[in-house]
Amino acid sequence: MGLGLLMFLALLYVPLFYFHGFSLAEKAPYYSFVHEAAVAPEVSFFDYIIVGGGTAGCPLAATLSEKASVLMLERGGSPYDSPGKPDKGNFFPNMLDTSPGSYSQEFTSEDGVYNARARLLGGGSVINAGFYSHAEPDFLRQAGLNEGLVNYSYLWVEKKVAFRPSMLQWQSAMRDGMLEAGVLPNNGFTFDHIYGTKVGGTIFDGDGHRHTAADLLEYANPFKIKVYLHATVEKILFETKVFSKPRAQGVVFEDELGKKHWALLTKDRKSEVILSAGALGSPQLLMLSGIGPSQQLKKFGIKVVMDQSMVGQSLVDNPLNVLLVPSPNPVEMSLVSFAAITKFGSYIEGCSGISFTPAWSRSVAKALASILNKTEQSSTKLFQEGMPKPDSLLDTRIRGGIIFEKVKDPKSTGYLELRSTDPQDTPKVTFNYFQAPEDLMKCVKGMRTVIDAIYSNSFSNFRYDILPAQALLDLIVRLPLNERPRHLASALSLEKFCVDTVMTIWHYHGGCSQGKVVDHDYKVFGVDALRVVDGSTFTSSPGTNPQATVMMLGRYMGLKILQERYFGKYRKK
Repeated sequence: MGLGLLMFLALLYVPLFYFHGFSLAEKAPYYSFVHEAAVAPEVSFFDYIIVGGGTAGCPLAATLSEKASVLMLERGGSPYDSPGKPDKGNFFPNMLDTSPGSYSQEFTSEDGVYNARARLLGGGSVINAGFYSHAEPDFLRQAGLNEGLVNYSYLWVEKKVAFRPSMLQWQSAMRDGMLEAGVLPNNGFTFDHIYGTKVGGTIFDGDGHRHTAADLLEYANPFKIKVYLHATVEKILFETKVFSKPRAQGVVFEDELGKKHWALLTKDRKSEVILSAGALGSPQLLMLSGIGPSQQLKKFGIKVVMDQSMVGQSLVDNPLNVLLVPSPNPVEMSLVSFAAITKFGSYIEGCSGISFTPAWSRSVAKALASILNKTEQSSTKLFQEGMPKPDSLLDTRIRGGIIFEKVKDPKSTGYLELRSTDPQDTPKVTFNYFQAPEDLMKCVKGMRTVIDAIYSNSFSNFRYDILPAQALLDLIVRLPLNERPRHLASALSLEKFCVDTVMTIWHYHGGCSQGKVVDHDYKVFGVDALRVVDGSTFTSSPGTNPQATVMMLGRYMGLKILQERYFGKYRKK
């Protein structure tokens, strides 16, 4: 780090350490600044207005509150209202819950793939599988991030939310199977992104309780921050003058009762609106506010503030394909604990003993029964080996595991378009999965590695030998995993299997890409007092799982913004 930044950090933390002697020991100040949007004043003023209280927004808001007044607006509720609900055992039920007020808002992409976006304080860190792993060095270099400040910011996050997972039988067997399948070396436990097989971090503690980005608000100065829940931002307000760039002035948001509120920036010229609404929410809000492709904006009667054709473009989702492997032996309930990082561009992870909804359990059992009736081995022999009948195999909790393969850095890109002018509506999203042949090659190689690991000696206690790989592929083809058509040979060709059964791992990114919509300081091109700090700016998904880097980025940019506000722009030497 440069001397200027070090001096700034020193000045920042003398008062901060003194203050946190109180705030970190007590939880009450945290709750004192989180309110329902309905109690917000009609007009209010802040140095920084952050739209989105998710994985990036929470650490960003906490950091900025150390030296400035901050408002963070979150469209959903709080995970603290139901303390046990985000915990490990509820992972799939929460993801599959589509009821009003649920943690995630479901949508289906134009590609026919089911997907979801978080809608609560803490964002995706409240509903994901919990794996915590750093970005690869290339990602950090391409993003122009300072290595020293990156590491400092990771540590700040990890003190609150990162733990070492317990490696029990199923996870250990699958990790060893990956080593047998050639994903070498064994890198042991590390947060670092290294080729080979490793045990990474988790945001679940030893009791299975989830620690999310919302927990990072414990770092905040409760006297300098307001967080409003169920606050839906309708648009950014701009000041437009002839011969000058448009300048963000604030936002208009609506509370749960439908009442409008105006949050405005203070008169300080360094005050800013910062979007942290995610890869769908941030480009959507730019468009609703008049920044985007002019033809699309005019179609919905939106006044064009700036014609920016790249807003909503370069949207990418990493394709995910899976195999479900029934086990003859009991398995532990586990989410992602290890990652196999291949050199050909595929990441492999797994989970076991997870709970489905009853409807999903019945779907799996029905598909498995159909396969058993087709197999050359009679179902009688299968039951003699100790497998329960299919209708009891999944009593919402699966006796077996799911192994999944994610394509790294897909070349296939898509785009986002407005569906309406209602900010609550998820935009129309097209990802164009496997449009690029190299993406499909990575998937095929990855699935072959998954199959090799399943049929390794290390994994022999957790598979049925009389269920060949063909049967496992057929099981997935029969499940209603998406709305895409199936080829007749879906289970016979890995190429067709990848295309037909593709799913999401919820790591979609882009839409406000760095270099196209924002610069390397995350400032929106052509506009003053407006930044985007979240995964929508990414040109690739960092590491095996992005949440660690998204939280790090919130802290990192908070420090950079404060340094720029009080000491002038920091330049990396």
